[in-house]
Amino acid sequence: MKPLIFLPVSVLFLAIAGCGKESDELPVDGREFDGVQYSDPAPYTGRVIDGYLKNARVWLDMDGDSQYTSGPMEYELASGRKVVLPSGEPTAMSGEDGQFSLDISELQLDPKVGPNINPAKFPLYALALPGKAVEQTRSGDLAIPSAFMLSAAPGVRNITPLTTLARYRRLTTLGPVADSGSSSLSGFAGINLLRDYVLAEDDRAHAYARAMARFSASQFPKAYNDKLAEPESDGTERFLSPQGAFLLGVSLLQNADDVVAVVDSAAQGNYANVDVDELDLPLVPVELSDPVLLTSQRVYAYSERSGTLPANRSDLQVSAELMFDYSEDGRLQSITSEGCLAPSMKEIARLISVNGYMAKLSTQWLPSASLSPQSKTAYYNPGVDERLVFDWVARTARFETGTACHQPKGTQPGSTEIGGESEVTYSWGLDAGKLAKLDAKIHQSDGPTIIRTLVPKTATAPDAPEGFPGYQLLEDGVELESLIYGSQFVDCKGIVADSDQNAAQVVTGVYGYEFAGYEPQPAAFSGLALEFDTRDGLKRPLRYGFLAPEMSGLSTVDAENGFEWVLYYPSRTSETPLGGTPNLIQNAYLKSYSANRACGRKFEDEPSGVYARIEYRYKNLSEYLVELLNQDEVPENRGR
Repeated sequence: MKPLIFLPVSVLFLAIAGCGKESDELPVDGREFDGVQYSDPAPYTGRVIDGYLKNARVWLDMDGDSQYTSGPMEYELASGRKVVLPSGEPTAMSGEDGQFSLDISELQLDPKVGPNINPAKFPLYALALPGKAVEQTRSGDLAIPSAFMLSAAPGVRNITPLTTLARYRRLTTLGPVADSGSSSLSGFAGINLLRDYVLAEDDRAHAYARAMARFSASQFPKAYNDKLAEPESDGTERFLSPQGAFLLGVSLLQNADDVVAVVDSAAQGNYANVDVDELDLPLVPVELSDPVLLTSQRVYAYSERSGTLPANRSDLQVSAELMFDYSEDGRLQSITSEGCLAPSMKEIARLISVNGYMAKLSTQWLPSASLSPQSKTAYYNPGVDERLVFDWVARTARFETGTACHQPKGTQPGSTEIGGESEVTYSWGLDAGKLAKLDAKIHQSDGPTIIRTLVPKTATAPDAPEGFPGYQLLEDGVELESLIYGSQFVDCKGIVADSDQNAAQVVTGVYGYEFAGYEPQPAAFSGLALEFDTRDGLKRPLRYGFLAPEMSGLSTVDAENGFEWVLYYPSRTSETPLGGTPNLIQNAYLKSYSANRACGRKFEDEPSGVYARIEYRYKNLSEYLVELLNQDEVPENRGR
């Protein structure tokens, strides 16, 4: 198994924030290439093209934030010396035939201060203002109805949808379109992405570019569009974060070939007559806040030494790897697993409560694990073993497995490979936007379909913790288990010992609950409580107990008292990642349940004897999407 590599978001944006890092080996067409110092303060000129765009705001993005920065603006020279640009980033409005002229006189420095600042070191941006910018066409000027933003790599002076594609291809480390073996932007074969396609009378490139502009406008934030449409707006207003602008570029790159396919289908070889406004282009929402998302879990739930559980945590080996797959708006699409995942109706119900948007959960995807020894066997065989796929529009999900891990719960695989009929299908109904019930149909090859139903139980506990509702689980109408909160939240911050005030985790609040089902219950399975650390205004869940006969009944598992999950987070002094929350679990342990734990205590150190350990790994949405692009470039990675 090859380990997954996770890069911090700062690595992704190094190319954005740095100067001249994205212009290596750029084709010379459409760029400044004379390489001389700018001793003569001649204007820095170019064109904005969709068709030619008049009244578009153009600026030289010297600080790498993808928005216009007004003056006075401080700029640091390569020597470390700082200079002030009184007018900020050079900017202008495009005129006839999309031409613009930037005044770069403030970039000419006194030789005693430093060399002149070369404008060709920085990317250009252009913002089409709705109702103000116009596209020059054969039929006359057409007002742009919706805003969109274009960019060009350093040194490139044509700013078009195609230069935007070329720039973001390089920013996502994919390299030139002509790279050998490249699959990204395959529909643009033979097109120079940097040239003036209007002047060159390249109807195919022009049709593609106009379709790309319309696609970009469909993703542009409505609030930003409305601001730019106001009569007094001149396009200098700031709205997007650097991450948001980057996500728009990445999404354009991801969907470019789909847009091209729509244009090709409409053109049938005659690109001059394509009516771009009538094309049925993809509608792809993007979450521009760049949330931090759970992207994988590594499950350790097998002991080679003893063959039984619990075992010392240092003896546990990897038995499953879960990959979480998202759309560009951060909505969970599927979970695939090498080895066995353990789909939980309670966790699916929590995800439904936020309509699939994982980052909106107070705590992302509470742990679950298969303790079956067959999970480890499946993990070390190549290929995906299980998959849970969501259809949020249809309000359904399906679970496929090629393993025998779930036979204790009545789930039998139809074959040893996934891709056929689903072993379990889920469907749900909503009432006033909230989950009313969740059904699971478990299809059996040698018997009738089993129907399990989860019904949220919140009315009996109005003070139930957010994101952790009570529930009743039934099988063919008969109750299997239920969790009902029996008391209000108990705050015990006031009794935490002084010596524990700065501990990594402290139990400062509890919700008591009753767990019914699976009689007779173990005598030690009592005093149930969901424990939290509520310091610093947070609410980090720490511990909760449960019963699971399908796990405790395994011959390799010794579980007399039931189970509990204990959760561990980064230290309170750790910096929360941009777009994330402090409630991102780092490690979770499945251990034997222990009752009667005091509220106000310092939470226990990571346990030694456990049934399972789960490592959580996260990425910003932008990192995740860029990784997908790079995986698509390598044939052996596709489909994984």
